[in-house]
Amino acid sequence: MITGKNGHGIRVPIFKTQFTGNEEKYVSECIATGWVSSAGEFVERFEREFAKYIGVKYSTSACNGTCALHLALLSLGVGRGDEVIVPDFTFAATASAVMHAGAKPVLVDIDPITLNIDPVEIEKNITKKTKAIIPVHLYGRPAPMEDIMEIAERHGLLVIEDAAEAHGAMIGSMKVGSFGNAAIFSFYGNKIITTGEGGMVVSNDGEAINRASLLKNHGMRKEKRYWHDVVGYNYRLTNVQAAIGLAQLEKIEEKIELKRHVAKCYDRLFSSSGFILPSEENGTRNVYWLYWVMQASDSDTGKIMEKLASKGIESRPFFYPLSTMPPFFRKGLKNSVNIYKRGLCLPSYGGLTEKQQEFIASVILH
Repeated sequence: MITGKNGHGIRVPIFKTQFTGNEEKYVSECIATGWVSSAGEFVERFEREFAKYIGVKYSTSACNGTCALHLALLSLGVGRGDEVIVPDFTFAATASAVMHAGAKPVLVDIDPITLNIDPVEIEKNITKKTKAIIPVHLYGRPAPMEDIMEIAERHGLLVIEDAAEAHGAMIGSMKVGSFGNAAIFSFYGNKIITTGEGGMVVSNDGEAINRASLLKNHGMRKEKRYWHDVVGYNYRLTNVQAAIGLAQLEKIEEKIELKRHVAKCYDRLFSSSGFILPSEENGTRNVYWLYWVMQASDSDTGKIMEKLASKGIESRPFFYPLSTMPPFFRKGLKNSVNIYKRGLCLPSYGGLTEKQQEFIASVILH
């Protein structure tokens, strides 16, 4: 926790959750009725409305995004002996969920400008064992799904979108999460909408969602209580969490517009700085979960982060490339290794004021 103070006498966190809707009302209903665990009307309502928002037929909630990804992999038949292509530049959960399913994550390099998985590198790494591709919509920027889906269809591969950071991001008229065989979202406390901890699996494949629903509830049949067809998991979301999620979902477009406003202000402040900035391709919507800046030259951002911290401003480094860490080690992935020390993420929450952003930029640039 940063204890320093900036020039305005307040700490500027990297993220601040906004509760501006029906959260208190819905949670109070859970408490008043006693439905506070994994049964209750808000779970079904949240699942139904979230699927509708993404533009898919089916969904099932989970206790977090990592569990959601594990469920998605298992429900589509990914397991021992399979290889799954994963971008090198992402949070470790993307690869660890593959390993939890018994499969092998095959790390591939990224586009150094978009920071998303490079379709050319996907194609280079397909083998006879490849079963699926997991594109990650990193920091809220849509991955190149049209190219990825074309590759997947040509090679007969599954696509599971990791949209943990990209609620509401779009390509054309379609939201991310509606392109692949399945997709997952995270509702951790720093996400665009939150349930505190939580996740969701979405798909147009009803059988896959039924399988995921079975597995998340100890493998127990809905219609035959305490009868277990398979060994499952306790990956359920609670009714209280779903109540918060539903209230957050009702405000999601407002939240996204606030995030995009923050990004536009940063764009203006850093436009002549020499930093590489996030952007969006024509016909897409970047939701800027975290706004980042990246130095053009090969230099460490540690000193910038220290300077920000001294003024009470939180920041985050880029993810370490998975290929550099013991559980996932792989040599030869140049782009992700070359960029990770050069970038940092800035405070990006919807309630951030332009005055605060101006102060943040001045600390970095002077």
